[in-house]
Amino acid sequence: MCGIVGYVGFRQAVPLVLEALRRLEYRGYDSAGIAVHTDSGLAVLRAEGKLVNLLEKAYAAPVSGQVAIGHTRWATHGPPVERNAHPHTDDQKLCAVVHNGIIENYVELKEELKREGAQFSSDTDSEVIAHLLARERGSLLERALSVRRRLSGQFAVVAMDRRENGVLVAFRQGPPLVVGFGEGETLVASDPAAVVSLTRRCLHLEDGDVALLSPQGVQIFDATDRPVSRPEVVLDWDPGQVERGGYKHFMLKEIHEQPGACAQTLQVLVGERGFDLTPWGLPPELLRSLSSVHLVACGTSWHAALVGKFYLETLAGVPCRVDYASEFRYREPLVPPSSLVVGITQSGETADTLAAMRLAKDKQALVGSICNVRGAMAERLSEVKLPTSAGPEIGVASTKAFTSQLVALLVLALAWRRARGEADEALERRLFHLPYDLQQALHTDSSVEGVAGELQHARNALYLGRGVLYPIALEGALKLKEISYVHAEGYPAGEMKHGPIALLDEDFPVIGLCPAFELTEKTLSNLEEVRARKAPVYVVGDGEHPRLREIAQRLVPLPRLPWPLLPIVAVVPLQLLAYRVAVLRGCDVDQPRNLAKSVTVE
Repeated sequence: MCGIVGYVGFRQAVPLVLEALRRLEYRGYDSAGIAVHTDSGLAVLRAEGKLVNLLEKAYAAPVSGQVAIGHTRWATHGPPVERNAHPHTDDQKLCAVVHNGIIENYVELKEELKREGAQFSSDTDSEVIAHLLARERGSLLERALSVRRRLSGQFAVVAMDRRENGVLVAFRQGPPLVVGFGEGETLVASDPAAVVSLTRRCLHLEDGDVALLSPQGVQIFDATDRPVSRPEVVLDWDPGQVERGGYKHFMLKEIHEQPGACAQTLQVLVGERGFDLTPWGLPPELLRSLSSVHLVACGTSWHAALVGKFYLETLAGVPCRVDYASEFRYREPLVPPSSLVVGITQSGETADTLAAMRLAKDKQALVGSICNVRGAMAERLSEVKLPTSAGPEIGVASTKAFTSQLVALLVLALAWRRARGEADEALERRLFHLPYDLQQALHTDSSVEGVAGELQHARNALYLGRGVLYPIALEGALKLKEISYVHAEGYPAGEMKHGPIALLDEDFPVIGLCPAFELTEKTLSNLEEVRARKAPVYVVGDGEHPRLREIAQRLVPLPRLPWPLLPIVAVVPLQLLAYRVAVLRGCDVDQPRNLAKSVTVE
């Protein structure tokens, strides 16, 4: 959840660390801080609230040094006030640490340290790490190896010691850490987005790793304290992709990047080879041997999985189950060895999804991933790797990563169908026109603005869809509530009469997904029932349908498309709607309250 970063090299560290934190702020924005190794010891600056507050302090009182660590916080233990901001130090200010995760045994450790005379200054679990590092014997590396063994829970830590200039240590168990290499400088961070401005060369630390970072590079020791090497990855991101590029918000930029993101995902997955996934670990003979698919995911990725179920069962004829990863991991799912279990995750580091994938691996299933970050833990756990190529997604509310996931799932279904000797060549060809369909959907923004103007004062909203568009109703509702703070629910239109209809009145707007497809008339009947209860009806759907135009207070037109493309295109106006409502309500679109981009702890 939190964003952590460390730099050691030949340049002034503070500007580099602050810039890296800016690229990580989507991971948490309750408070921020930096610690710098100076000639006189460790200098610590911390500020409550967003990163801009820390920037003001840093520019008002410049600190010089070539080794620094930084943190942007999503609060877990203790309220979001300055005393709980990272970095934390021990009471002698020998060590400073930044931490992402949860130390489950911190109460016992804290009591032990208090008995030894340690003085604590925060409410956090993280502060115990600084005290432990300061009290151990040996070099900073030796102390980190020892402290790592004493911690229970999930943690990614970067630490420095005033007695050892020119080095940092980093260690992880659960949350991610990526190390980037420059010329005579090394950077460690929670996410490649913080690294790409310095270098595209990086490696991912594994669970249990302890790394000693210096300007010359990195030494890594595994969970058994043995020296190891980790494979280097070259990031395929451009530094310009993590800038707003003239857009007011990252979310709006990323909505408009969807035609390119989906085109690039198609190019990478299919390219000139056609719908043969052999390079990604799924040759046709393996596909034919598999009996079923489990899709495990969280949040928006779970909505993508629901659409994927329609693709796989309808197009490929393979049984498919969809699970919340957070539930899958805590029951005893029936996963035969002949099944494929696919974790869907934008970051590749979602804690519950990784745990579900490990459980599937323990059950001898074939494990795959649909992931947007090359070399992320989800890919490293997978035998089958289906990469999306959306580029870095900075806005907390996922947009282009979602539509790229849908493209990957559709490619999987079409490849499976082809492996069974039933290729749908017309749909395969039509899929390559999808970027143009998405571009057309972006042109609905003017129609969406009219709907947003009427929805901005709503306290509730209901999204309705049928068939493959029901998951898109869920996704539209999620987008509205997470960035505009309007309570919204998505429902299968046919289930409305089983409860939600009791809520409807003239102050309860309903957004119906009703494009031209086999369930148009069924959905239209449900929208007639909504209108009979005097609820305002807004439709994203078939602009040529005369009855829809009659019952809709406003209609956002969708092009007529083959049904598998409808969910990918129909979600775009809903993303724009959530964005426009949030802007009208004065909400922080890119950094909505209480949320973080990557959920790397339970």
